Amino acid sequence: MVKSSESIENRKKRAKRVLRALKKLYPDTETALEHESPYELLVSTILSAQCTDDRVNMVTPTLFKKYPNPKKLAAAKTDDVEEIIRSTGFYRQKTKSIVGATKKIVEDYGGEVPGNMDDLLTLPGVARKTANCVLGSAFGINEGIVVDTHVGRLAERLALTWNAKNSKDAVKIEKDLMELFPRKDWTFIANALIDHGRAVCGARKPKCDECKLAKDCPSADTLDS
Repeated sequence: MVKSSESIENRKKRAKRVLRALKKLYPDTETALEHESPYELLVSTILSAQCTDDRVNMVTPTLFKKYPNPKKLAAAKTDDVEEIIRSTGFYRQKTKSIVGATKKIVEDYGGEVPGNMDDLLTLPGVARKTANCVLGSAFGINEGIVVDTHVGRLAERLALTWNAKNSKDAVKIEKDLMELFPRKDWTFIANALIDHGRAVCGARKPKCDECKLAKDCPSADTLDS
C-alpha cells in the first residue's frame, strides 16, 4: 500500500485527472461478460469468481441455450449444470449458487432479477461486487463500485484508497472510491480500471513507461516494468 499524507482535497483533484484520462483511453468501456439480460449477467458474474471472463464467455452460450431464463435454470439437474460450467472452476459451489439464486428469483421475485441492492443480496452467491455489476451494467443503476482484483490493485497503486490496509479489502476500497468519484461515473470507473489493469497495469509486469496515468500515480517510479 502506497503511504501518502496527501489531503483528501488533493486526492480528489488527482482522481478527477485520472477519471478524465480514463475516459479518453476507454470511452466505450463495458463489462467483458457477454450477456443479453440481467439474468445472464447475474449468472455470468457468479461464474466469474476466480475465473477469467473469457472462460466464462466460453461456457455461457451453452448454458443459456439450455436454460434461457431463471425458471429453466431453477429446475435444472445439478449434474447437468456442473458438466457445462466445470471449466470455470469451483463448479459444484457455483452450480449451487446459480441454481439457488434462480430458485429464489422465481419464488420471491416473480422470475425477474431484482433491480435493487437489498434484494440482490438475498440471492445465494451474490455479494456487493456481483450486485454492483448487475445493477450498473444491466440496469444502469450506480449503487456502488465493483471492486475486483484489478480495481483493488489499481486503487492501491494509484493511492485512491486510504482506509484499506491492502488491495483485498474490497469494502473499504469501494467506500474510498465512491468518495472520490461522481456517482454517475461509478460503473464507468470500475470497468475502465479493469481495462487498464488488463492492458497496462498488470499484476506482475506493469507497463509504467507506457501508462497515461503515470504522472498521477505515486507508484509509477517504484514498480518494476
